[in-house]
Amino acid sequence: MESLKYNLDVTPLRELNQFLHSNPSELDGKTIEISNPNGAHNIAVGLKADVNVTIQGHAGYYAAGMNQIAHVVIEGSAGSGVAENMMSGRVHVKGFASNAAGATSQGGLLIIDGDAGLRCAIALKGADVVVGGSVGSFTAFMAQAGNLVVLGNAGDALGDSIYEANIFVRGSVKSLGSDCIEKPMDEERRQILVDLLAKSGHASISPECFKRFGSARTLYNFKVDNAGAY
Repeated sequence: MESLKYNLDVTPLRELNQFLHSNPSELDGKTIEISNPNGAHNIAVGLKADVNVTIQGHAGYYAAGMNQIAHVVIEGSAGSGVAENMMSGRVHVKGFASNAAGATSQGGLLIIDGDAGLRCAIALKGADVVVGGSVGSFTAFMAQAGNLVVLGNAGDALGDSIYEANIFVRGSVKSLGSDCIEKPMDEERRQILVDLLAKSGHASISPECFKRFGSARTLYNFKVDNAGAY
């Protein structure tokens, strides 16, 4: 597998991103190593090739946003919006992720080894997100589809106005948002959880340690009896 190295102390970020937007046939199967990212914003955004990208340090805002097919590893932490609107592929943050990690993501897998900030997985539309640490307030706000696994704790208003997404939390939940309730762990959801734990490197953790949360469905259609929940 061909490996290419880019040093952002030497190569401008624009030049790197232009290369990463080359014809996918020219990038498929390649490995790209990016050193000295120094918290730069918009690294490896909009990738459409089957390429492996390793960011050797901390990334700024929107790293690996709109990802398709590519596998991106961030060896440090990531700023706001990492993997935002991801369509497919895999993004792995080995440190902390700031606010809105995985927001609006429609497919693929986002793995965060550390904690994630506020609004993780908001408006999730089908992707899978696994957080090894804890998540901040308003996580999974208006999550429509997909799965969120939290190995740590969750802050206030978890799953506020959630639709059909599944949330699995191993630790404590400070509070649930509007229309989010604890739900039974049926066999279908248990298997989803088992698969995601295995894919994210946590196969040794028992699914029995988790609680499942989802929609009570009182906000799907307006009813005056539920007015207080709006």
